[in-house]
Amino acid sequence: MAVEKIDTLIIGAGQAGIATSEHLTKLNIPHLVLERNRIAECWRTMRWDSLVANGPAWHDRFPGLEFEDLDQDAFAPKERVADYFVDYAKKFKAPIRTGIEVTKATRNTNRPGFTIETSDGVIEANRIVSATGPFQKPVIPPIAPKTDKIEQIHSAQYRNPEQLPEGAVLVVGAGSSGVQIADELQNSGKKVYLSVGAHDRPPRAYRNRDFCWWLGVLGEWDAAAMKPGTEHVTIAVSGANGGHTVDFRGLAHKGMTLVGLTKAFNGDKVSFQNDLATNLAKGDENYLALLDAADEYIKQNGLDLPEEPEARFTFPEPDCVANPLLELDLAEAGVTSIIWATGFATDYSWLQVDALDEKGKPQHQRGVSSEPGIYFVGLPWLSRRGSTFIWGVWHDAKHIADHIATQHKYLEYKDPSQR
Repeated sequence: MAVEKIDTLIIGAGQAGIATSEHLTKLNIPHLVLERNRIAECWRTMRWDSLVANGPAWHDRFPGLEFEDLDQDAFAPKERVADYFVDYAKKFKAPIRTGIEVTKATRNTNRPGFTIETSDGVIEANRIVSATGPFQKPVIPPIAPKTDKIEQIHSAQYRNPEQLPEGAVLVVGAGSSGVQIADELQNSGKKVYLSVGAHDRPPRAYRNRDFCWWLGVLGEWDAAAMKPGTEHVTIAVSGANGGHTVDFRGLAHKGMTLVGLTKAFNGDKVSFQNDLATNLAKGDENYLALLDAADEYIKQNGLDLPEEPEARFTFPEPDCVANPLLELDLAEAGVTSIIWATGFATDYSWLQVDALDEKGKPQHQRGVSSEPGIYFVGLPWLSRRGSTFIWGVWHDAKHIADHIATQHKYLEYKDPSQR
């Protein structure tokens, strides 16, 4: 079989791969996008049925196409988001091949570029852009109990309450996924225990502006790096049911039992850290700090936005916070399932070049790898806080495409003897 040759090979046809393809197309750089499943597959099959985007339609999109069938302040359902990327790729005729898996990529010896082995043959490329994103391998921590008596799934496998057995549920992890799943399960009539770790808790909206808008005008999207000690802090925000601010105490007053960080399992018993009140208090600090910053911005800029004193309302401390459970007998509590909303890991086992550190994480500066010719797009904090969102991926991809175009210009240089 003949070896196919291309200038730049993009791995992954999610939002990162499509954005990179658009920019390379505008720069007339020959490229190809390979996707092992369908375009934007993760949005379709690694999310629960009722998931919507965490940002409003005016914000969670690429600059070149709007969600014309949605109110601009609505939150797009997951299937609509996936269809959006399919439409966007068609818009500029992205050279995407689906159903092809990359199994190995190595640097060529004594000649430029890389050799890429795929399920559909061998490709040689001068450059590789990894656009596989951060959600590759669901992570369930090693403390998970080894038992068949309780059904355990990762949030990536959760679809709806009907798939779970009768009985109570322990949801471990209270970021956006965990808290939305826990809320849905409680609304379905299930008894829910929610294990809450360190988190940020921005308001969904404040004074007629979504939090995405506030982070924009306050310059928060441009933060270049996480603050020290916040690497494991999740964000609790929801676009569900039209969008609302996550209020853990409010969930407790509706019947949910909040517990601290899950510590260990011993037989039928699970123990929790005594950190629930601290975690909630730090989340409150984050919430109130954004309200204060918004109020100050409105005052300094003379904006006519309505006051919203009710945003500072706090529910009374529920009993599960005042007297936290440090241990729970799962059998006695009737817990028959555990949902691990504990995040994902990346998998670059196919990328066999010197672009990863000892932990297997990409070594890069704004997506430009330490290994010449290798690039990464679609990772959180790739260049700034906004990299997590769809529009942020688009801007990160532009930087990568421009870098590739600059390399082209250098390589096209001819010295006097060659002119």
